This record gives sequence, structure tokens and C-alpha cells, in this order.
Amino acid sequence: MKTKIALVTGGFTGESVVSLKSAAVVETQLDERIYEVYKIFIYPEDWYYLTPNGDRISVDRNDFSLTIDGEKVTFDGVFNIIHGSPGEDGKLAGYLDMLDIPYTTCDPATSAITMNKGYTKAIVESIEELHVARSLQLFGDRPEHVARVAGELAFPVFVKPNNGGSSIGMSKVADVAGLGEALEKAFREDAQVLVEEFITGREFSVGMYRVAGEVVVLPATEIISSKEFFDFEAKYTPGVSEEITPGRMNAEEVDRVGRIAKAVYERLNCRGAVRMDYFLEKDTGRFFFIELNTVPGQTETSLISQQVRAVGKTIREFYTELIESMWGG
Repeated sequence: MKTKIALVTGGFTGESVVSLKSAAVVETQLDERIYEVYKIFIYPEDWYYLTPNGDRISVDRNDFSLTIDGEKVTFDGVFNIIHGSPGEDGKLAGYLDMLDIPYTTCDPATSAITMNKGYTKAIVESIEELHVARSLQLFGDRPEHVARVAGELAFPVFVKPNNGGSSIGMSKVADVAGLGEALEKAFREDAQVLVEEFITGREFSVGMYRVAGEVVVLPATEIISSKEFFDFEAKYTPGVSEEITPGRMNAEEVDRVGRIAKAVYERLNCRGAVRMDYFLEKDTGRFFFIELNTVPGQTETSLISQQVRAVGKTIREFYTELIESMWGG
């Protein structure tokens, strides 16, 4: 008998469009010899499954089940590919924990903490060899924020929603003149905003996941954007950014990134595949943490997919490892 897997997609935020793209790829790559896959759409107004002939079956949220042609379908596990809320912020994980249904991503506490960029930085900043940019975490859109940022941080700065993803609402600000507009843009996405000093250097992203109790660090991708920074357009529009996997690092840097990545994964008690973004500072080569993504994109060209292929593994093999790890495999 095949293992029944719910592939959950959609979500409550603007990142749902990315989630749908990721799920479309994941669905084609899950091993049909082992898994019976049901793609479940989760939106604020409805949770549902579309049958092959287009019938819409609502999910019974009391036990996360479906009733199809009079037969009840329950799931052995959940492949979570919802970016943003509720899949990435811990809400869905908490619900599944109460139902004792395993899932491929981090637990509720880790998911909630890592969605908050400021809290994440506070937890990881004591890790050896890791650095974090000076920053301010702002609560509520208030006029006095402009003066505070100008007085405490050096320009240029990044302004970003503290709990957002996919670089939505993010701006790079060269001087105080552009700060008010950037803060307003970020506060439209979140009640908390993180402002941090700009680090001059090369940007990378590295994937990690745990298999058989060991944290595997994939080859890092170097990101060279034609934009000022790796924003939503640069991430999801072909040709706007150049991505090099493995990224251009010397042997010492590769070893150091591997040590730091494992330490971050373990410090934050991660599960499943996560992706960490970082800078290697110009001239010093110091490692600066940017953020951790606990539900990284899984499109054909996503960074994780590139990194998996770089080690000679197929995406299907990778997804099988993620699913089997739900049960300690």
C-alpha cells in the first residue's frame, strides 16, 4: 500500500503565487511508486482538494481528512510547500502536531521564530565565525522612527518587513531622504520592520537538511543581481539575476560556511530543508547572516533545486529523503 501524502499549497499571503509554482514542480517529482499524493489548497476561505475530474472536495479540518465517493481519506504525512502564513510561521505545524500528523518542515516554535528576522538574528549572533549587521527592530509605523534610524545606523540601510518573505516590501535606502517612504512600504506588509546596515560584499544562499541524523550542507549559490539587491523581481524573473552553483568561494570559505550553516541549523532546531542567505564581506571575507527561510522555493530553477543537482542527486531522491525524514529516516 502506498503512503498517502498531502502536498499543501496556497496560503494566506501574497507569497501564495510562489507556493503554487513550487507545488506544481513538487507534484511531478514525488515518487509515484511509493506515494499517493493529494494536492491540498489552503486559503483563508477554504481548504480543498481538486479531484482529477475537477470536483472540489473540502477538507474536514477536525482531522485533516477528505471524503471522496463516500470513502474517508486520511494522510500519513504532509509535504508543506506553503510560503508565508500559515505554512511557514508555525500555524499549520501546530495544527498538524495536535492531530499527530508528521510534516516535512520545522516545528511551530522554530517556524515562528525564524519568520521574525530580528528574533532570529538575536538567537544566532553568538555562533562562532558568524556576524550580523547592526540593525533596529521597529514596532508600529510612527514618525519618530526616521530620526531614530538616522541617529543610530549608518546609511545605506535595508528596510524590510520583519515577518515577510520573498523580499516583498523591502527597500534599499541610500540616505535619510528616502527612509520615510521605505518605512511606509514595509509597514504596509507587517506591524514590525527591521532596518539594518548594508554590508558590502557578495551574496550567497545555502541549503541544509537533515538525513539519518546528520545535517547535510549543500553547495552554496552565489547570486549576482542586476538590481540593487535580490528583490522579488530578481528572485522570480528569468534573466534579472545570475546564479552560480557552486558559488565562487575558496576551500577555506567553503569549510567555514559549512561549519556555520550546520551550527545555525542546530541552534534553531531546524527540520527538513531550509535555506540560509548570507554575505561574504568585501575585503574581510567575514560571514554576515541575512536570514533563514524554512520553506524555500521548490521551482525548477530554485536555489535548493540547483544545489541538489550540483551534488549529483535527483530532485526526486531529495524529496524522498525529506519525506522519509518525517519518521526519523
